[in-house]
Amino acid sequence: MNPARIRVEALLPELSPAAAGWAQRLQLPEQGAADFALQLGADGLQLLDLGEQAPGPVRVDFVSGAVAHRRLFGGGSGQMIAKAVGIQSGVRPQVLDATAGLGRDAFILAELGCNVTMIERQPVIAALLEDGLQRALLDPAVAGIIAAMRLLGGDAIALMQAWSAEPPQVIYLDPMFPHRDKSALVKKEMRLFRPLVGDDDDAPALLTAALALATHRVVVKRSRKAPVIEGIAPGYVLEGKSSRFDIYPKKSLKAKAAI
Repeated sequence: MNPARIRVEALLPELSPAAAGWAQRLQLPEQGAADFALQLGADGLQLLDLGEQAPGPVRVDFVSGAVAHRRLFGGGSGQMIAKAVGIQSGVRPQVLDATAGLGRDAFILAELGCNVTMIERQPVIAALLEDGLQRALLDPAVAGIIAAMRLLGGDAIALMQAWSAEPPQVIYLDPMFPHRDKSALVKKEMRLFRPLVGDDDDAPALLTAALALATHRVVVKRSRKAPVIEGIAPGYVLEGKSSRFDIYPKKSLKAKAAI
């Protein structure tokens, strides 16, 4: 598959210098033929598929829309993702989301009280996520949640193998795979990102690196009917209507004893 061609555009004249800065940082052109446009507008960065009958632009928004609705009405610690990472009374594990994407799952975990480090290896997606985090920090409703999220750009396998900080208790993986979620939002994002990311053919190596680093468990999100990642079998599975979580436990997460 040929690499997708991406150009950077400013949607307002006064944003041209900032757009040029992104272009230089990402080593992308500001003009010429392209398959996608990374656009900087009044609402931040967005990525637009320039093909015929393409869906509209995608940007990271932690303040409004679907993310805000889930924050307000999503079920709190009763959500399956919360159970998957081991959230329980007195337990809010340190989480490394090694396949951050647009940061939606990381935001849910941070909103539930976890400190979350995110890794995103695709530079344009990482730029969208960085921009969304910066904008959300300015909103009092979510600034406290965003403060518990940290973004690293780069290859997750290499970063995990060279990890020198305190190891995360839980590593969360959501390798690119055709999820069976039928929502318009997910289908739109999958169509947009697959040409940029492709399939995560190195998922077995990603899992191996995660199992070597995590102190307590590794959690892999998959489409409900997708095969498990090649290698060691999960210890147990939490299954929902469209997706599931394969859990690879190492040791129990327990509440810290009161001093």
